[in-house]
Amino acid sequence: MPLKDRIQEDMQAALKAGDKPRLSVLRMALAGIKQREVDTRRPLDDAGVTSVLERMIKQARDSIVQFREGRREDLASKEEGEIKVLQTYLPQPLTDAEIDALITEAIEAAKATSVKDLGKVMGVIKARAAGRVEMGTISGRVRAMLAPE
Repeated sequence: MPLKDRIQEDMQAALKAGDKPRLSVLRMALAGIKQREVDTRRPLDDAGVTSVLERMIKQARDSIVQFREGRREDLASKEEGEIKVLQTYLPQPLTDAEIDALITEAIEAAKATSVKDLGKVMGVIKARAAGRVEMGTISGRVRAMLAPE
């Protein structure tokens, strides 16, 4: 079943169950998906939906930082709840060992020899691990592996 359809079904179930927080998050996710479809003028596949969800999670994490700086723990905890709901629709994250193996494979595939090739390596990783790893954390690890010792 396509990811978008699964989200829609879960939204209907949350509506029937009266789960307002979950319902709100799922409606927000579907609105983001619909907006992307309107912008691109074509329906999104699972990779596109995953991309929208990842962007929403990243924005929520940024909001959490801002809320904590402003001493608004109530809003930060609300954002954390939203992240938990959205993460249920993403693929299982990679383990550290899988990440290291992926980075090594990507470096070999891109024939990278220095930090100048970081963009090529990150492109390969993004294609292979979409939704399974946070690209911001990977960048530092790739840079460390490419840096001269």
